[in-house]
Amino acid sequence: MARTDRLMRLMDAMRRLPAPVTASRLAGETGVSPRQLYRDIATLRAGGALIDGEAGVGYRLVEDPALPPQSFSRLEIEALHLAVQALGRIGEEDLVGAGRAALARIIATLPERQSRQALHAIMHSFSAPVERVPPRIDLSVIRDACWAEEALRIGYTDLSGARSERVVWPLGLSYSDNALMLLAHCRLRMDFRIFHVNKIDRVDLTGESFRPRRVALVREFRATRSRRGRG
Repeated sequence: MARTDRLMRLMDAMRRLPAPVTASRLAGETGVSPRQLYRDIATLRAGGALIDGEAGVGYRLVEDPALPPQSFSRLEIEALHLAVQALGRIGEEDLVGAGRAALARIIATLPERQSRQALHAIMHSFSAPVERVPPRIDLSVIRDACWAEEALRIGYTDLSGARSERVVWPLGLSYSDNALMLLAHCRLRMDFRIFHVNKIDRVDLTGESFRPRRVALVREFRATRSRRGRG
């Protein structure tokens, strides 16, 4: 793991876990040895992070220089909690973990009174995750290609059972109650297509960029759908 990624992961763990956090717990969360953990704590302190505690006692992140002060109303804090809990319905562990980490960062920047309120939210969502066929490919490849505006080569089996391989420009992912869909511009058909992600059995980056076409293509797709709806 790269040094920067390791330190960011350590900061995330200190924001997220109840303080004080033992060195062994932090070492386990970040996947390093206790000796490396102590060196990483020293590095963060040298970089300006105020971390209280010591070996054998536990550590507490007192002030995070990477996060500016901010303020939310109590209802806004509750809404953020509900939004993160709702991610569980999607059934994608990476998204759930990202949401929890983001919320922990936000809470770490709140004034003391609001931070206490965030720890004692009164609104909760207990809806069960939606049961859907899990994808056969690495979703992070599709997400990265959408963000980077990079063409993908995919293997796809349509609803009739016919399989094909094609190059697409991935534009975005959509989550519904029972399906995960990829909106893309198909370079084979030269038109927009919506692919069932669980029907994709292969996905490869091509190295071909379609930047900066993504925003314009999404607008064109929405305009096309709107015209069809009015027709």
